[in-house]
Amino acid sequence: MSKQYIYIVQSSKEIISCKIGITNDLERRLNEYNSMTGKSKETVYQYLFTCEVSDMKQIENDIKDEFRRLREEKSREMYFYNKDLFEDYVKFIKSHKMFTKEIFIKTDVQKEVVKIVKREKPTLKERGLTFKKVMQKAKQVKNDEFYTRYEDVEKEINMYDAEIWKDKTVFCNCDDAIGDSEDKNNINTSAFALYFIKNFEKLGLKKLICTHYAGTVDLFNSGPKGYVYTYIYTKTRTEEFKDSPKGYTGSFDDPISLKILNEEADIVCTNPPFSRSIDYWKILNDSGKKFIIISNSAIVLTESYIPYFKDNKVWAGFNEVYWFLTPKRELTRATGYWFTNIPIKDRPNYKRLKIMPLKKIPEKHKEYDDSKMLLVNNGYIPSDYKKPFAVSSNPILNGLLEKGYKLLQDKRYTPYINGEECYARALVQKI
Repeated sequence: MSKQYIYIVQSSKEIISCKIGITNDLERRLNEYNSMTGKSKETVYQYLFTCEVSDMKQIENDIKDEFRRLREEKSREMYFYNKDLFEDYVKFIKSHKMFTKEIFIKTDVQKEVVKIVKREKPTLKERGLTFKKVMQKAKQVKNDEFYTRYEDVEKEINMYDAEIWKDKTVFCNCDDAIGDSEDKNNINTSAFALYFIKNFEKLGLKKLICTHYAGTVDLFNSGPKGYVYTYIYTKTRTEEFKDSPKGYTGSFDDPISLKILNEEADIVCTNPPFSRSIDYWKILNDSGKKFIIISNSAIVLTESYIPYFKDNKVWAGFNEVYWFLTPKRELTRATGYWFTNIPIKDRPNYKRLKIMPLKKIPEKHKEYDDSKMLLVNNGYIPSDYKKPFAVSSNPILNGLLEKGYKLLQDKRYTPYINGEECYARALVQKI
């Protein structure tokens, strides 16, 4: 009887997500990832965690059920990733009754050899844990907070015409907070709030409204209560208000937050928690308000979000966001991007699109999959090709849909070459 394994694997290019999968051969599975057709040489897959189990399909189904809100897509085993979430995934697996032993893998990149060293796991008792405690912790609210750096907010906002802010009310409705007067270094104030307060008069804003989330984690050290912060500047004075309505959670879907969004806000600017990104995008788009927000760059190829881009309701902003801050103010790497519904003219990234006749595209950057679909790579776009073709996420982020091309379906396209799955793409066609 073959052995069964659960693994968590991650691509070096997608460090804000990971895949939790099953296999009967760990070495073969990792080799498959690293020899995937269409994968760039810079993309390396590595195991983050591997273990032997007695029933891999049962555990896989239980993981899907336990962490269903953290799956990027219902049809695939891709999950959002950060250090805390990873620890929760591992603890849940290790506490499962089907778990047998953890396997520690050492990868020699140069020789491309996977060496497997087996070691018995310490018992829950040896780790000072009980099954009940582990299960309870795995079900706690996830700490998926990435604080945006001030320089990233400033860099993006400066790209837009200053006139869009004049006499407008800006609403920061996700975990934003304002430090008190003793917070001299502004470490307890969100970058969004700080930027708009500092540039309030320059932008000609009418009002700034920020909400603070009353979660299990004390965000920005601003206390456990949810509150609404309002900043108004007049020619004679500055007025600031902090209101903590009874029972107010500070969440973007709290009735009070929704009332502010629908009745007061003109432009929303924030970094929503990625574990609730799907809910957030729906509420924001349904409101009809203008916005500039940060999300995972992979959403342009994620089923829950593709319709927004296909229907021209949302498009990429100007910049990618490479670094965030943890609640401890430590730098952490993540793949974020700005998204907006505010018109962009002559975005700088247009120059990354290599639009030219199909014949002029180098052969190494174009190929056909098993279904005869044209795949183009490295930013090349055929200008005279009338049929559908597939591109990666980068051309979409760089403004391809503003150059006379359209998305054709509400889900991503997965090509196969010689029966082997290639990395996901989007189907587009010239209008």
